[in-house]
Amino acid sequence: MYNAKSSVAQEFINHEEILSTIEYARNNKNNYEMINDILQEAEQMNGISHRQAAVLLECDDKEVLTKIYNLAGRIKERIYGKRIVMFAPLYLSNYCVNGCTYCPYHAKNTTITRKQLSQEEIAREVMALQDMGHKRLALESGEDPHRNSIEYILESIKTIYSIHHKNGAIRRVNVNIAATTKENYKKLVEAGIGTYILFQETYHQKTYEEIHPTGPKHNYAYHTEAMDRAMEAGIDDVGIGVLFGLYDHMYDFVGLMMHAEHLEAKFGVGPHTISIPRIRPADDINVDEFSYAIDDALFKKIVALVRICAPYTGIIISTRESQKSREEVLKIGVSQISGGSKTSVGGYEKDENSDENSKQFDVDDNRTLDEVVNWLLKLGYVPSFCTACYRAGRTGDRFMRLAKSGQIVNVCQPNSLMTLNEYLIDYAKDETKILAQNVIDSELEMIPKEKVKNIAKDYILQMESGKRDFRF
Repeated sequence: MYNAKSSVAQEFINHEEILSTIEYARNNKNNYEMINDILQEAEQMNGISHRQAAVLLECDDKEVLTKIYNLAGRIKERIYGKRIVMFAPLYLSNYCVNGCTYCPYHAKNTTITRKQLSQEEIAREVMALQDMGHKRLALESGEDPHRNSIEYILESIKTIYSIHHKNGAIRRVNVNIAATTKENYKKLVEAGIGTYILFQETYHQKTYEEIHPTGPKHNYAYHTEAMDRAMEAGIDDVGIGVLFGLYDHMYDFVGLMMHAEHLEAKFGVGPHTISIPRIRPADDINVDEFSYAIDDALFKKIVALVRICAPYTGIIISTRESQKSREEVLKIGVSQISGGSKTSVGGYEKDENSDENSKQFDVDDNRTLDEVVNWLLKLGYVPSFCTACYRAGRTGDRFMRLAKSGQIVNVCQPNSLMTLNEYLIDYAKDETKILAQNVIDSELEMIPKEKVKNIAKDYILQMESGKRDFRF
């Protein structure tokens, strides 16, 4: 039986409820009175239910689609403004004991180059990332209880936080590792992680078990209930996502929205982030074997509906997506993107080509971080390297209250401009410096509170004498 507050995976991600929702959506996809009512409710920016979102996803009316995109854009502008948070993945190890059929890390792959970074190698990777200007990392690792133990992950986090190179420092480490125990999640809390991220891959249990035939990840319930254990252990911010293309997009979209509703219902805090990756080519993986791939138009619609359904959440798009695709979804929902990313183990310190056989998937957007920052500035966005909320304790329900009310702008706007100014001084190329300076000067004047505006201007002035890491 469907129960959003249940701790049992098959109850809060209930198969019958998803099927019923899909049927409901198909029966009402041309019910324009209902659709208009849903859109009017969504205008309040409090989110809509998984059933309401499914109706909008199923509707293929062009006029309705235009309304969806316009609404998603307004919601994003209201809550996140022009800010786009920048991050990069850091791959520690591609050793893995699982048999995932869509990932080249799977245990039976004999063609991939296996590698695990030592702490010295991690330090060099971190310095390379700092030299680009990154302040926020997403730590990635295959699942191997012996090689990639929780002790190795904890030691790696300690190393990352310890490296201060020139004016560089990693101020937030988000962690994307396999589902684990409540005790291990408590250890991650003590290590000072930011967001714990775990993709469901697919919410369809039969397909999930088929594409994870061996290894610990085969256990659907243990994996699906991981976020509950993480939040019970004290991790305030969690990030969910599915890999679109593994199963029917409607099923996985509904499951994703139900998962967000479950966390909100049980813990009073929805997911801090939602990632929306699509399956990509990779070593020994033939994407043509997966018949549920979604095209750019459907991908864009899904991003918009995630923004409408969960207005408060940060939506993440990685370099899996092309520049063109990323530009489209930035307009209607995405608030975090990676830049200058390498998906190989040890890919930052040396040329990517030397580690071609250790990467997890092909990157479509191969631009440097500075090129991405430059591009965002030209599009009218404010690239942000801010990590202030996490370090100021604005996590979990405290962050959500600010995000849902729209008040988060009072701290995010000045923080984004100050971190962009750090990037301008320390890392930007000449053209990017000019663009960034113009944006900073313009956006500073738009800070509504005079006191905050004046403090931000003073902090930015102090940066010229070498001071860094100001935040509200």
